Amino acid sequence: MAVRTRDWLKFGALVALAFVFGLAFASTLGLPKKGGAAESIVATQPVAPPVQIAVAKSVADLSNGFVSVAEHVKPAVVFIKAQHVERADNQRLPPGFEDFFPQGRRPRVEQGSGSGFIVSPDGYILTNNHVVAGADRVTVKLYDKREFTAKVVGTDPNTDVAVIRIDAQNLPPVSFGNSDSTRVGEWALAVGNPLGEQFAFTVTAGIISAKGRALGGLPRPNYGIQDFIQTDAAINPGNSGGPLVNIQGQVVGINSAIASETGFYSGYGFAIPINLARTVMEQLVKTGHVERAVMGIRIEDARQEDAEAVGLKQIRGVVVESFTDRPSPAKDAGLQPGDVIVALDGQPIDNTPQLQQKVGFKKPGETVEVTVLRQGGEKKTFTVRLARAPSERDTEVASARGVKPKGDASSKEEVLGISVEPLSTEDARDPRMRPVMEQAHGGLVVTEIAPEGPAYQRLQSSDDPGGPDIIVAVNGAPTPTRAAFREALRKVKSGEIVTLQVMSRDATNGWASRIVRIRAR
Repeated sequence: MAVRTRDWLKFGALVALAFVFGLAFASTLGLPKKGGAAESIVATQPVAPPVQIAVAKSVADLSNGFVSVAEHVKPAVVFIKAQHVERADNQRLPPGFEDFFPQGRRPRVEQGSGSGFIVSPDGYILTNNHVVAGADRVTVKLYDKREFTAKVVGTDPNTDVAVIRIDAQNLPPVSFGNSDSTRVGEWALAVGNPLGEQFAFTVTAGIISAKGRALGGLPRPNYGIQDFIQTDAAINPGNSGGPLVNIQGQVVGINSAIASETGFYSGYGFAIPINLARTVMEQLVKTGHVERAVMGIRIEDARQEDAEAVGLKQIRGVVVESFTDRPSPAKDAGLQPGDVIVALDGQPIDNTPQLQQKVGFKKPGETVEVTVLRQGGEKKTFTVRLARAPSERDTEVASARGVKPKGDASSKEEVLGISVEPLSTEDARDPRMRPVMEQAHGGLVVTEIAPEGPAYQRLQSSDDPGGPDIIVAVNGAPTPTRAAFREALRKVKSGEIVTLQVMSRDATNGWASRIVRIRAR
């Protein structure tokens, strides 16, 4: 046999052997036989549709759920019109303009509108204080288009809650939920009358975006409580007082505010938790006013520096900044400025609104067990007998105007990144400075704050609209002079927490003491 012939035979044998091995290998992979592709497609066809059907069913159920909630809640929502008439006698004119505007001019009528919701079949309605505050006449329009003149039962500016009543029976009330158990991410619907009667009984949907929000831009009375539920359900002017409801149709909040540069919805709406509102409502219905208990302290949420100073591994708790001017139950019990309150009656305290609610709605005269941590990690528990919160008239503070620092040239204190000046003799004798002198016996005016320094946005300087802070103590050591101030800072190492006691202007333009903790650089 020729060599060429043998080579061709070997090649053919190798090809045949490779084909056999290929078939064997393919069978182990489970590749389809003849017609297998078609059989595979047919076999997978029943799998995809159930997924699509399940998704569609889920969306349909959610949509039907929204429809059911809207149908259940809307009949309990009301449209509120509030009218205030300013009499001609009360309209003040600049001197010299009386001849141009005689006494016979017409009274000025101011009108506003908002929302509310029925809480009892006999006509009690819950809404916001700012919807009906100062109104001479309040009119309520129901979902069935009937109109009634309403009586204001009571209002509470501290929580922005009000109760009104109409003379009607067999009304459809809402169902209450538990705002404490609501979770971020849950569905929520807002029902109300945005932008007036033209858009009455509008329903919008979103989720609970956050809880425990405090809004610094809102007017806040001395004993105000801010613990807002944040939602991205669209809320606009006119929604105020309407219900925020969960997917079960239960009210979990009262729509109250928006955060927007334009004054219209920008994705952030805020509601008063219904648990807080119900507590206020029950007192207003029973007595027409709210009696609130206090410990007599000024507080703020603990910061990282506060947590480190008292040995907390997590940043939580409430810092005692100072005590109220009137006798303070907390001060009498032994609490000190700088203490971090971490528990009340054995229950953990994480933030300011939580403490305010736990204390505020106890009865004056009751006692509470307050657990605090102090500088260095010392833990103490005090028994505090609560006092009655003073009325707005009780808390009026004499006006104190701006103080212009005087004296020697300022000296930069690099540890904190600030410049300070001592109070001059003239300042000390100024009657407007009496609260500072009586409480602190002098101090140092903050004249400048370095933008890159650790005190930036923590203290107020002479350039700030509210006027400068006055530092009266460093780590508990009084600082009436610059020498005392520097001596106190000399002991501080880089990275350590410095506890400052400062006097600052409060919301009433009076003076109040507060604690500021700053990390030294």
